[in-house]
Amino acid sequence: MIARLIAPMALLTLASCPVARHTSLPAVPSLEQAAIARGLVRDPTDIDLSGLYARDTDRLCITGTALRYRIGAFVDYGDGIACNAAGSVTRDGQQLRVDFGEDCRFDARFDGERVTFPGRVPPGCARRCARRASLAALEVQRLSGSAAEAAAMRNGRGEQPCG
Repeated sequence: MIARLIAPMALLTLASCPVARHTSLPAVPSLEQAAIARGLVRDPTDIDLSGLYARDTDRLCITGTALRYRIGAFVDYGDGIACNAAGSVTRDGQQLRVDFGEDCRFDARFDGERVTFPGRVPPGCARRCARRASLAALEVQRLSGSAAEAAAMRNGRGEQPCG
């Protein structure tokens, strides 16, 4: 009989204990954010996009201002296998919204020194390319921050897409 009374009393005693509240830990900044905060790495959102970018035979130019940038891309695999694209680009932090025309719009990434196109681009982008060439996964490094050099870049047809 006493055992029957002890069990409910123990439950009542435990039920009256204060409930431990889970406190969330403060958000830990990423390594990149910490480096930016300490001034070890430049914040990519503070860097002007304008300039000439390249890797091997691939070229990219960006000219203009934060309100309106022009972009031109030239990808050359040799033997007439190439892409030529020109249009506009807008920026939201590290994300670039590339617009090479109604059927070729996609988001790219800018890390302050490199522009990287996604691994898959809309099918309409193929119209800017010959044979098996593609704009997909284009990755270029900044060669110059000069708008004049970017404007002087020529594509495979001799045109200046950013000029």
